[in-house]
Amino acid sequence: MGVLKNKSLLITGGTGSFGKAFVSRILKDGEISKLIIFSRDELKQFEMAESISSSKVKFVLGDVRDYQRLLQACDGVDVIVHAAAMKQIPAAEMNPIEAIKTNILGAENIVNAALTLGVNKVIALSTDKAANPANLYGATKLCSDRLIIAGNTLSDKKLTKFACVRYGNVLGSRGSVVPFFLEKSKSGFIPITDTRMTRFWLTIDQAVQFVLDSLDCMHGGEIFVPKIPSFKVTDVARVVCPGIPTRIIGIRPGEKLHEVMITEDDSHTTVEAETFYAVLSPNLKDSGVYDSATRPVAEGFRFASDKNNLWHTDETFLEALKISGISL
Repeated sequence: MGVLKNKSLLITGGTGSFGKAFVSRILKDGEISKLIIFSRDELKQFEMAESISSSKVKFVLGDVRDYQRLLQACDGVDVIVHAAAMKQIPAAEMNPIEAIKTNILGAENIVNAALTLGVNKVIALSTDKAANPANLYGATKLCSDRLIIAGNTLSDKKLTKFACVRYGNVLGSRGSVVPFFLEKSKSGFIPITDTRMTRFWLTIDQAVQFVLDSLDCMHGGEIFVPKIPSFKVTDVARVVCPGIPTRIIGIRPGEKLHEVMITEDDSHTTVEAETFYAVLSPNLKDSGVYDSATRPVAEGFRFASDKNNLWHTDETFLEALKISGISL
């Protein structure tokens, strides 16, 4: 993890599912010099602090909406991992301005703070819902992605580099469908929106590792997308709750039948490596830095959960659940 050796890092949304796993990992590696956990929930910070004894960790209460507070927190920081977001789709639909303030204006504040203070690297967590968005959450995250990537054009002499990571469903995270299925199975059936539905799946540890790998190799201007397996939602229900019948309830507003990570429109700026794809900004693509280590994808390429070359089996999905600490 040399990318963080002797570095000072700030993570927004650091008390969330990803944040906790990320903090645990980098403290275990032990190379970082300072870690600032920036979030707005004092109870979650208190509970998290109870389980951490490292003198390298500092908790800072604040909201990414508040630029001045963010500026204070980022002073002296080398790396920012931006994981804070308003993520619940129904909540975003009912409270659109709140989602815009957190996801869009918060991203703008991250960019401005990083540029003002000369932060070395900024990497923001995106979502598959930002690719061809079908709901407000996805639309705000698309705007967030564009703001983060555009930060590279504002960076004087490229002192600050900005990139994003985009991945699918994280097993073991808050809001994961697996605990939902386990709870619903007690009622005697599992609700399924559509039998054709597919999703990308990865463990929280894989998500953390992918962010670290992306931090290590980023030049600024990438949206990194990992090559991860798909699995039908009906198969998830069958593996997680064997013998429990399903009931079709119909697809919900803003919900996609299949996840899309990279659209056909982005194919002309997308390159492929062994373990990931990267959608490159025009300036980065023209720079040629990825020419020797990657290859361009075919025109019209689309990375979607129903057209994936990599699929979970029952055995591999059960192993992923076990790794994620999910007991059936």
